[in-house]
Formats: sequence, structure tokens, C-alpha cells
Amino acid sequence: MDFIRIGDKVISRQKIDRAIDEIFDLRVQGMSQTEVAGKTGVDRTFVSRLESLGEVRKGGSIAIIGFPLANCDEIRDLAKEEGVEFTLLMNDEERWDWVKKKSGIELFNDLLWMIYEVRTYEKVILIGSDRRLDLMRGLLDRSTDVYTVDIGTSPITGDVNLNAEFLREIIREMKG
Repeated sequence: MDFIRIGDKVISRQKIDRAIDEIFDLRVQGMSQTEVAGKTGVDRTFVSRLESLGEVRKGGSIAIIGFPLANCDEIRDLAKEEGVEFTLLMNDEERWDWVKKKSGIELFNDLLWMIYEVRTYEKVILIGSDRRLDLMRGLLDRSTDVYTVDIGTSPITGDVNLNAEFLREIIREMKG
């Protein structure tokens, strides 16, 4: 038996493994997380977190960030069709409105939350100008698979039309 000492506690690894196996067996049989929690004596949130911890997505989770794009709606629709989990696209007017309508602290906090969110994805497609792509790439975790789409030289002062089929090919390539 594998025992682990943590302070005054002695923990049986075998007991944990058996409990996890039972939880998964019950879930596979069709029981809800709440039912499994009641039967095994753990919190429903533990069952949920256990499943999240072991979740494997084919091809990895994907996020797309891009601006300033003329065809945001078309790209959003394509991303949804291809199963992209997070999409943040703006045209030139939207991006400037987003910045101008916030106080400095609101903008800072929103950017931090956005960076945090995007860093949770395994694969990220960045669409923007040459200098912005370098900055955005630098904010992501080194383990994140990043693909950049350069749509012009900084600063871009208008909307750029992105070839949707080109983006579809990138998404499919990233999915493997």
C-alpha cells in the first residue's frame, strides 16, 4: 500500500484511487454528479472538479483574438461552427470605443482578466498588426500553442477583411 504522510495525517493512496474509481464508475452508469456525491459521501463540487481535472479535449481548447476586422460576424460564425471555445473580435471602432469608455483602472482590470482567461486555452489564434502580435504572444504562457495571423503593419487605422476560409484551415490544422 502507498501511504503518504502530510503533517500528522497518514493518507492511503489506494483508498483514494478506489474512491475515484467508484465515482467514475457511477458517472459512467449515468448517475448525476449530485447522486454520485450522495452515494459516495463527497461534495458535488468535488465530483465536478475531479472531472474537470481529468478532462481531455480532442485537439485542445482554442481561443481566437483579433482586431481590427471588417468581417467580425463572419469570423464569429465560422469560429462557432468549428467549435472554438472563446472568441474576441473587434472592428476598429469597437476597439477604440472599448478603450475610451473605461477608466484607467477599469481598463487595466479588464485586460488582466482577459489575459487570465486566454491563458487557460491550450491553443490561441492571434489576429492583428505585426507589433501587436508580438506583444500579445509575449503575454501568453510558453506552453500555449500560438498561431499568429499578421494583417498589416502597425498602426492599422481601419478595418481589415480576413479570409474566413484561411482561418478555417488554421483552426482545423490546430485541432489536428
